[in-house]
Amino acid sequence: MLEAISQFMSDLPLLSLLIISLPVGAALIWIVPNARHARTIALITALVDLVIAFMVLMKFDPANPGYQLTEKTEWIPTLNIHYSLGIDGISVLFLPLTILLFIGVMAASWNQVRHMTRLFYSLMLLLESTTIGVFCALDTILFFLFWELALIPLFFLISLWGIGADRRFAAVKYTLFMLIGGVPLLFGFILLAFTQATGSGVEFFNHLNFDYTSLVTSNIAPDVQVAVFFLLLLGFAIKTPVFPLHTWLPVVAMEGPVAVMALVTGLKLGAYGLIRFVVPLSPDAALQFHWLLAGLGVFGILYGALVAMRQTNLRKMLAFSSMSHVGLVILGIASFTINGIQGAVFQLLNFIIVSGGLFLMVSFLHARVGTTDIIGLGGIARTMPLLTAGFFVFGIASMGIPGTNGFPAEFLIIASALKQHTGAGLAALVGVILTAGYFLNIYRQAFLGPVTSNIVATAIDLRKREIAIIIIFGIYIFITGFHPNFILDITRTASESWLAHVVHP
Repeated sequence: MLEAISQFMSDLPLLSLLIISLPVGAALIWIVPNARHARTIALITALVDLVIAFMVLMKFDPANPGYQLTEKTEWIPTLNIHYSLGIDGISVLFLPLTILLFIGVMAASWNQVRHMTRLFYSLMLLLESTTIGVFCALDTILFFLFWELALIPLFFLISLWGIGADRRFAAVKYTLFMLIGGVPLLFGFILLAFTQATGSGVEFFNHLNFDYTSLVTSNIAPDVQVAVFFLLLLGFAIKTPVFPLHTWLPVVAMEGPVAVMALVTGLKLGAYGLIRFVVPLSPDAALQFHWLLAGLGVFGILYGALVAMRQTNLRKMLAFSSMSHVGLVILGIASFTINGIQGAVFQLLNFIIVSGGLFLMVSFLHARVGTTDIIGLGGIARTMPLLTAGFFVFGIASMGIPGTNGFPAEFLIIASALKQHTGAGLAALVGVILTAGYFLNIYRQAFLGPVTSNIVATAIDLRKREIAIIIIFGIYIFITGFHPNFILDITRTASESWLAHVVHP
């Protein structure tokens, strides 16, 4: 009996369960008569998904450089498009951490969302499903489907539950930017598929190749690689975002729901796309234009940090701070070393907890005092010491202080950058110093000093639910800060395989 159960569990399509269970939970929200149960159903669904994600992690073999737990079924046979899923050492950790962030956002929205709760939590589950799909898809068209479907729930989340007067404008601007970015992505994937096809007529379409695992091992002509490199780079750069394609970010940060912004800034899907698609699908072109990647990284680091220093609003500061930190990720990719790529993946994982956690803290603050402008804050430490301490913990992790998870990630990236692009590495060090400058300055003004607002003076500190979120996120920050091999051991083999494919001996 136990053997039968064990065999059944081993045969479960866990990745499909991760993706499908969430829409099922969204449907259940509308079936249950009482709308007040929507948030409970959504949270339970996400917790079940977290359990499945840990099952995936337990079954994953870090020593295997290939894709594991793969699933493949014909989807559109006439175009040779498949429903194909799989994970490797680069993508596997994104699954539980992404789900954990969604759980945090749901918990943060528990008492903040008071109208259309069914629709809000349904959209959250659908967004979570498409995000998981992005990390698991091994067919380029399937990936593109998940990528584009994520726009629908985000559009409604921003436009219906945004806190700014121009929230609908922000939702439209974000959606248009992402749709524009999707055009070069689709063209890049189609170009790759067409270059791999043979024959003519119907036979030609039957031999189109959208399979990611075979595309990365195919011999692609240099001129095609250059075209694919720039098409995919443009598409993912908009989502990352990279200057000057970032103008949607501060608008959405100020107008959208604060808790939902934790997802937008914490889940850097554009930077993940650079690692997963841009470089492996056009390796020779990526090496040829490594200076461009390094330049985009450096400019993002310095521009984001300098603009963040001028902000007087916590949300805008965090938005530009995330832009600065993602510049480090791009710089790590551009180094084409094992330290650089592992540091880049590590930093992307950190974004989920640290950047997402900072926005969650700001959402807690906004729910209490109704503003995130410095002029309306000050003295928060006197009335809300737990919130103040939590924000500081996430802040020092963002600064890369030793002992936090930010330190090993930034150290790996900067060390590799100094070796491969010395000037860029020095610029990254300057960016780290600027990060400490703008964070400590705005922290001093917002959280320390005398209480200047009656609302702040009467505000209550964090509730038990909110404290639990901070503790769980904080445990990850310090465990991976003091024991980074927990992350590096899982990502090492896949990163070495990634590097071997890109940098030919």
